[in-house]
Amino acid sequence: MTVLFGEYRWGWDNARVTTIPDIPAVTSRHRPPEDLSRFAWLSIAAAIATILLKTLAWHITGSVGLLSDAAESLVNLVAAIIALVALKVSIRPPDMNHQFGHSKAEYFSAGAEGMMIFIAAAVIVYSAVERFLYPRPIADAGVGLLVSVLASVINGAVAWVLLRNGRKRRSMTLIADGKHLLTDVWTSLGVLVGVGLVWLTGWQRLDPIVAFAVGINILVTGAKLVRQSGTALLDVSLPEEDNAAIRDFLAAHSNDHLTFHAVRTREAGYRQFLEFHMLVPGSWTVKQGHDVMEDLIDEILEEWPEMRVSGHLEPIEDPRSYEDIDV
Repeated sequence: MTVLFGEYRWGWDNARVTTIPDIPAVTSRHRPPEDLSRFAWLSIAAAIATILLKTLAWHITGSVGLLSDAAESLVNLVAAIIALVALKVSIRPPDMNHQFGHSKAEYFSAGAEGMMIFIAAAVIVYSAVERFLYPRPIADAGVGLLVSVLASVINGAVAWVLLRNGRKRRSMTLIADGKHLLTDVWTSLGVLVGVGLVWLTGWQRLDPIVAFAVGINILVTGAKLVRQSGTALLDVSLPEEDNAAIRDFLAAHSNDHLTFHAVRTREAGYRQFLEFHMLVPGSWTVKQGHDVMEDLIDEILEEWPEMRVSGHLEPIEDPRSYEDIDV
């Protein structure tokens, strides 16, 4: 591997290879990544507010369901802090040890959040079983429910913001955090139903039964997050609709003397990667092939601004050009 330095091309052993003219400075064709950490701060603020509200609701009522709800909000806070760190790391520019950037840091946030959900679910299930065996009455349910509803409204609003911006900006971290908060909203609704039924019927064991169901629901959410982050770390391809659009785009640029194969895509956080082989007449000069390739990449970036594109030129008449057609 060689690098350009001044008027010389240097190898990693610092041996001079050849003398080349100075190349004018150019700007990157890729726009810099957006700092999304402001959404993590919003999630942190929401988590702190809901922890305080739900803890107050549990303190007023003594409901184990509301306690389990507060425990999940504590997980939300830790997850939001991890998301903040991951979002900051993910936008760091490439370096010598991470030449494709740091965008995969987002997947570690989602995986860590999933593991914490497992722990929270275990605590909730344990508390529910204990309260089922030794039921205790719920006090001042009306006030407690009102406080919990307010917390759910806060979580629901923040979840909507995170999911909307996560999908728009293709951020796994924001999507995972938004889904977790949305699950928290549904969990809270379940707890509210349980506490309300206890309040109306007087059957104390309804509260721990609902709390147990909440714990199982949280466990399922954690499993999904771990699975999604693990799959993404394995260099999953872009969604099928994106791949289809890319195939259509390349097909529209194909003709008798220009075609493509070995088209591959992957995503890493907000970054998207596309590789393809472009087959051109062997009689073309390097400059002709290079100009067509660069113009094509510019068009691709107009359609997919976050894409990192790598193209390989091959002579269309050479049989060896088709040995990797199925790659």
